[in-house]
Parts: sequence; structure tokens; C-alpha cells
Amino acid sequence: MKAVPVSEELGLEMASRCQFWLPKKNRFCANSPISDSKFCGNHSSRADTQWVPCPVDPSHSVLRENLEWHVKRCPLLKQTQSLAVQPFYQKGINAGEEDSISSNELASGLSDGISSEMKRNIVYGMSGAEFHRLLAKIRALHGLICKDIQDSYRIKEACNMWIKGEIDRKIPFQEKHVLQQASILGNMEEFGVLRNYDGGEQCEGNRSCGNEANVAPAVIEFGAGRGYLTQMLADCYGIKRVLLVERKSYKLKADRSLRQKESLVLERLRIDIEDLNLNAVESLRHDPYLAIGKHLCGPATDLALRCCLTKQSNHVNTEQCGDRPKLRGLAIATCCHHLCQWKHYTNKRYLLELGITKEEFLAITWFTSWAVDANHSEDISDVSDSKTFLQSSENEGDGMNGSTVEDIAKHMNPVERAVLGFMCKEIIDMGRLMWLKECGLETQLVKYVPSSISPENHLLVAKCRNICAA
Repeated sequence: MKAVPVSEELGLEMASRCQFWLPKKNRFCANSPISDSKFCGNHSSRADTQWVPCPVDPSHSVLRENLEWHVKRCPLLKQTQSLAVQPFYQKGINAGEEDSISSNELASGLSDGISSEMKRNIVYGMSGAEFHRLLAKIRALHGLICKDIQDSYRIKEACNMWIKGEIDRKIPFQEKHVLQQASILGNMEEFGVLRNYDGGEQCEGNRSCGNEANVAPAVIEFGAGRGYLTQMLADCYGIKRVLLVERKSYKLKADRSLRQKESLVLERLRIDIEDLNLNAVESLRHDPYLAIGKHLCGPATDLALRCCLTKQSNHVNTEQCGDRPKLRGLAIATCCHHLCQWKHYTNKRYLLELGITKEEFLAITWFTSWAVDANHSEDISDVSDSKTFLQSSENEGDGMNGSTVEDIAKHMNPVERAVLGFMCKEIIDMGRLMWLKECGLETQLVKYVPSSISPENHLLVAKCRNICAA
């Protein structure tokens, strides 16, 4: 058999590979090309119109020609079908309602989920005068409703084993996340929502027997991710029963470590908070619970609040207050306000009464992204001097008559933009706080860590006196 020269052999090998160059790996793609192409299926150029969202899981797309085949085999199909028959699944139960929709909103797509690009277009579509009037309105509104947001960085003794790293080495340890988790729990303890239940009296089945305050509540972590906030709570405060709510699948979860605790009962529900009827979760029937969440992105905060506090209809016999799970308190660290949606927001009526329109709300949510764009090596989340910042921005804008909003925004210095972003975050969260008060809860909004640890540092803490009023 005739030997093939090395160069010729290499050429034949390369011809059998996809010709897409991978600069980070300094080589061509190793996959085989598809027929009539030099590239594999991942790297072949196709028109965008050939790709369509998967109807089972819209987070990924498939080729239109493969859609029928893919739908029958989508990895999430079985999970979706199984979820649909669960008694606690009720599509869109916590979504909130869109107010009356104009024909212009229907034509522009503003009646559905609104993308960041659409929000940006709303802002950049303003005239310079409209933009500065909106800044003045934000400044005035912030001064009116956001006076009492305090710094509340609370690390309690109960969390020492985590703070000192005295935990199972298999558990991921990142200091900034540990400090955030510890301060969330510290604020719950400070506000009277949480105490150490190790060694406390327990009732059979964790049911109330006399003094309900002595019964360790169940804990529901919304947007639980890997569940390490719950892990710290179980390690440090003796919680005996937890329910993790998360729509995605994660590796390296805390579940394995939590299940090793003999006295702890763990349940994980893979479901979108929007579709969760908490009244129909059998394991929570009758029982008191705490609701927690660390960095509940955008509308997920509103969905979780509504999940806990709105009277919900369902197909099981849970109409009586005594049959429903009883909210004892909550602590939710808000996050990613730029993703908030008007439909999902809990307190639209409150903002409308304050003169904020739907379009202005969408602009305000877009401004919030500026809060996390700045350098947070120093804490700049204190916007007590915001009047000076935004007033100076508006005065400078007077000399830019005829300029577009995009040009005006580019001439704002980073601190001005960050301060505006923080103000908008606080306005959004204060609306949520007022909604909790309307539901009968005692509540507060605090900055639970300095922005140098995380610029997403707002924490809603609340406790419920009259459970049936929820």
C-alpha cells in the first residue's frame, strides 16, 4: 500500500473537517461538514428566517425544516407534560394583568413582554425636553417616596460557621455570596422574621399545637438556583423543612448536602413562579412558612410576591383560610430591574396615581441598568445628594438644544448615570413595599450590603400579623 505524504495526509484530514476557524482554540472545528457545504451544522450560514423558537422551550431555536422532528424529542417535553398534570400548576396564575390596551400598544407590541431594545427605543424616541422633564419627575418622585431606605448590613453570630468557612469543603464558598446570604438572614433575624429553631419545641408533622411561634416554619426559596441561601439557613438556624422553587436545572446543587441532614425534609419544584399555585402544594397545607429569594431577577420578584399574597382560585379544596399555607414573613433581595415588565409589576395603580405612565415606567426600568455600569470599588448607591447630580445634568442639557437623547445620555458622566439608575431601582422597589403594606404586612426596604459587595443590594423584608388577610 502506497504511503501518503504527511502534508497530503493532513490535507485530506482537514478536508474532512468543518472549515470554521476557532481562534481561541487555534484550530478548525473538528466536526464533519454537512453535505454540499464546507461547514458543519453548527457553523453553516443560514438565513435567520430558517430558525424558529422551539414551541416546547422558546429559550432555544431549531431549523424550521427540523421542527416537527424536534418537538417530539425536545428534552423538556417530558418535564413539561409531567408538570401540566400537577395540581399546583396553573398557567399564568401569578402573572398579573395588563391594563386596558390601546390599538397603538397592540401595533407596537407593548402589550406583551417588552425587550430592552424596545425600552431603549422609548427613551431615545423622546425629545430632549421630554427626557429632562422625565429626569425631573424621577428626582421629585424619589424625594417624595424614598426617604427611609437605610443601610442594614447585618451579620449575626448564628452565621459564624459560614463566615469563618467552617463548612463542608464540598460546598462552594465565594465570600461575596456568603456575605450577602448572611446579611439577608441577619436582617430577617433583626426584623423579627427569623430565629434559631435548633432545640425548639416541635409539633408532630410540624403542625401548630398551641403557640404557633414555637413551630419552625417551612421555608420556600423562590428562584432557588443551586439553593445555597437555603443551605446556610438550614445550617445556621435549624430550619426543618424547605421547598426550592426553580424553573431551570442546575448542577452542583445544595440538594445533596441538604438531604444528608436527617431532620430536614427537602422538596424541589421545577416550575416557573408565574405558574405556581402555592395553595395547591399539598406538603404546605395548613403550615406557616417563610418566603426567601436572593437576586430574584426583574419580574420574578413581583411573581413571587403575588404567589404568596394574592388569593388564588384552584381546583382543590383550599378555599378556607385554615387550609391555605400561612405566610409568616418574607425576605427578597431584588435584582435586574431592567427586566421588569408593566404587566407583572405588583403596584401599577400606585405609580399611576403618582403620575408615572406605562411608557415612563418602561423608561425607568431601562435607566436601572446604568446603576450597575459604574465602578463600584466605592459605595455610590447613596443617592441622598441626587438632586445635585440630576440638576447639574439637566442644566448641562439646556445647552444641548436640538441634541438627541442618545447624545445627551452619552454626555452624562458615569456617576450621574449610576445615581439615576439607583434612584429608579429604589422607586420600583418602594412601589413593591407599598403593595406589601396594602396587603397588611409590616415591611421595610434596606440596603443589605454595600454596593462594593454587590450593586444589587436592595432587600424587601416583611412580616405578617394577620395571616388570613393575605
